[in-house]
Amino acid sequence: MLVKINMDFHGDSRFSSSLLPVQRMHLIQVDSVQRWMEDLKWMTECECMCILQSKPISVEDDTQSELILSSQHGTCDNLQILLRRAWIISMELTKIVQKLERNRWQKVHSMIVRTNYHVCSMINEYNTFTRNPSEEMNQLEKLLMEKCSELTGITERCLYLDDEQILTSMKSCINETLNSVGHYFGELIEAALTHEIKNLVKQINSTDNIDIIEAATGNLFSLTQEGARMCQIIAQEGGVVALFKICRQDCFRCLYPQALRTLASICCVEEGIHHLEKVDGILCLADILTDSAHPEATRAEAAAVIAQITSPHLTFSQHLSSFLENMEEIVTALVKLCEESSSGEVCLLASAALANITFFDTMACEMLLQLNAVKILLAACSDIQRVDTPYSRDQIITILANMSVLEQSASEIIQENGVQVLVEMLFEKSSSRSPGEVAACERVQQKSAVTLARLSRDPEVAHAAIKLSCSPAQTGSDVP
Repeated sequence: MLVKINMDFHGDSRFSSSLLPVQRMHLIQVDSVQRWMEDLKWMTECECMCILQSKPISVEDDTQSELILSSQHGTCDNLQILLRRAWIISMELTKIVQKLERNRWQKVHSMIVRTNYHVCSMINEYNTFTRNPSEEMNQLEKLLMEKCSELTGITERCLYLDDEQILTSMKSCINETLNSVGHYFGELIEAALTHEIKNLVKQINSTDNIDIIEAATGNLFSLTQEGARMCQIIAQEGGVVALFKICRQDCFRCLYPQALRTLASICCVEEGIHHLEKVDGILCLADILTDSAHPEATRAEAAAVIAQITSPHLTFSQHLSSFLENMEEIVTALVKLCEESSSGEVCLLASAALANITFFDTMACEMLLQLNAVKILLAACSDIQRVDTPYSRDQIITILANMSVLEQSASEIIQENGVQVLVEMLFEKSSSRSPGEVAACERVQQKSAVTLARLSRDPEVAHAAIKLSCSPAQTGSDVP
């Protein structure tokens, strides 16, 4: 999503009507109708949309109440419309800058007229469904529209100028005004989304109605898919606190999976993890994972949150003190989830969490050995119902690779016929041409080679690996 426009312009003067030669004034007046006709093709569609969307279909007295009742149902659609419109406008502003650099004055003006009406439509659309917009938003709307009108006027005057020196001066002014438009536009979008996020969080916190909470949580999840900035705003406005409030009440158990899925998305940013730590979210996740009364789907979503907050790519998650306090319970529950998982997706989430934890703290590998995890993970590799993609094998081989640094791991792997499984992984092949799957296969091959190299400290492992590498596995046949 592109909603923040950062354009570095260096204008040396604001537009002044004195720059327009007097002899051109009459020409503008004469051609005003023609100019309007040319610009109309960019205006008509947007104007019609604004007018139609501002008028109710029904003329009955209860129209207003019907709109209020249905507004909750349409919040997600309304937000998506706002985001799509914002993306269109940001793209238009980018194109305007490109056309301006090439002195395409006619095109610049037409695109600015079009953008002006997209902005007008966006504001009208948003005001039809929002409630109680803040004074800040009203002020930003006013400033943005003023700058858009100013930009339209400047570029229209440029159409009738031939003096290169004046046009150069005008270009600096246009750049400066464009910069202001981009600035106010970005601030307005962020203010609008923040306003809506506050309302969604307020809905979760102020009601016990499951349908309303489910709708609000679903809308928050949709916003998390729009990028890291949305996740930051949700965290800052109390979204993490509200979602954990759901996960701590038995009456909302049916909403746990959706709330946890939203939390996993929010925790891709530092603010999300910070608020999770602040509300003892790790303890809540541990309780869900260790409670066998919860459905498998709920525990799998809790595993997804664990996988997210322990990702080795997130440097700011390395200081989760509460995680270390609950790590043994979490690791035990995740191993059990891997063992009992009924689908490949559940096993993938649980194994991904375990793989990340082995990077997070070295004690995790020792815990896994004590929990007989080698046997469970190797058995999963042979179960197509649990491990059915290279992505799952990638997570499992990551765990085995990290465990292989421990001396005791060699005997465990030999005992469970793990060397054969590792050798088979050296020849992992993708069943499709998907770049993601091919990359996962390459990771499986690399990690299995690393694991075998580490385990080959033990002569018995080295001998078994040499023997198996000369087997029909090289041709893709079953390894005897």
